[in-house]
Amino acid sequence: MRLKSAIAISTLAAAALCVAVAGASAFDDAAYPNLKGQWNRTGSPRFDPARPDGRGQQAPFTAEYQKIFEDGLADVAAGGHGTDPTYVCLSPGMPRIMNVYWPMEVVVLPQTTYIMIEHIHDNRRIYTDGRDWPESVEPTFAGYSIGRWIDVAGLGRYDTLEVETRHFKGPRNFDTSGLPLHRDNQTIVKERIHLDAADANTLVDEVTVIDHALTRPWSVVKRFRRNPDPRPMWLEEVCAENNGHIVISNEDYFLSAEGLLMPSKKNQPPPDLRYFGEARK
Repeated sequence: MRLKSAIAISTLAAAALCVAVAGASAFDDAAYPNLKGQWNRTGSPRFDPARPDGRGQQAPFTAEYQKIFEDGLADVAAGGHGTDPTYVCLSPGMPRIMNVYWPMEVVVLPQTTYIMIEHIHDNRRIYTDGRDWPESVEPTFAGYSIGRWIDVAGLGRYDTLEVETRHFKGPRNFDTSGLPLHRDNQTIVKERIHLDAADANTLVDEVTVIDHALTRPWSVVKRFRRNPDPRPMWLEEVCAENNGHIVISNEDYFLSAEGLLMPSKKNQPPPDLRYFGEARK
């Protein structure tokens, strides 16, 4: 009887293993494009890589947000940071994440596609399991992304990932030149991600942003080149390390090499020191 029980247990274990293996092999890599490796942007780190910085981007702003942008440029000229929140290590958020400041890795799995970038919390999770928008979402800088793989070429395998991203929090902007997104954070970002039809080592991201700061949807095309090194170097960036910026009551100060607080702008007043008693002379 003991022998029969042992055999039965072994048979059940083997059957369970077969089911697990069958489930694991259900994901067919060949059904998806080969996005393995390290990807680096090929253009500038601007929202529209084909256009110059700042005003040269020709953002289709409303009058209100054109003024916010111009005020930000004036602040930068005076030594400030305009509308750019990343100097204090906040995430760039979407769509700016896809400016890809550091190398990018794309991991395709059956239920989720991951975009991983080692730069100020730039990782993304794109759900491709057929879900609908949830009733309640905690807003994030990267937003909540739902995607679906499609076969555009009609060759019987997926070649394009369509993505829509919503549910943001801010502050966020388009790039380092300070092009602002609307404060209401109702941004919608739509993408079509695919390999270049003429070059399997070029990845294309067609990005369209719908935002109340804009008079119309703003569409751009971003391209990334696959690193030919099969074992590329992946670096770590900890933004807070050696960051000398200190924000006190919405004023940006700077920490000197001696560890002393100093102004970041000309004629900037010192912070309120009421809780420190009489200042030392």
